[in-house]
Amino acid sequence: MNKRMLAALVSLAGLFVAIYLSLYKLGYIGTLVCSIGSCETVQMSKWATLFGAPVAVWGVGFYLAVLIVALAGLGASLADSPRPSQLLVGMTGFGALFSLWLTSLELFVIHAICTYCVISAVLVTILFVISLLDLRDVKALEDDSLAEAAEQLRGVDYGRTIRNTHEVSIRAINSADERSKKP
Repeated sequence: MNKRMLAALVSLAGLFVAIYLSLYKLGYIGTLVCSIGSCETVQMSKWATLFGAPVAVWGVGFYLAVLIVALAGLGASLADSPRPSQLLVGMTGFGALFSLWLTSLELFVIHAICTYCVISAVLVTILFVISLLDLRDVKALEDDSLAEAAEQLRGVDYGRTIRNTHEVSIRAINSADERSKKP
């Protein structure tokens, strides 16, 4: 399974958790089903709202954004691009730091733990690790392609029939394309 696909699945799980907490915070669910911890204490604290919106609603937006970037990164045009990976690392890194801050508030200020918040923090941490691994893999692919092109340019016959640098780059790209089509 592709790491971006895995990130999409993990973000989907986080989205469900955030939607559940949002529905509670917005009054659509009467009580939270929370067998371990003090979910309602955390959700009713002053720290459960940020800039006038429930933190859980911000979580919905976060997980939805990560899901969209991960799915977009699966498309053919972005599959080998490092940009979705870089964006995911930035987003999930921020999310992990934000979750760390919220967890510290639960432990040291609110003195209550919300099971769903812990699950969300774990999911964000997993997303960050997956994103880092995906970025590493994409960078390795990029480095391998550059090394192969450089090796081709060092070949014995490569410069004899080439007229300009544009032709060098075209031949290097074409030979890399031919090698990638071979089984």
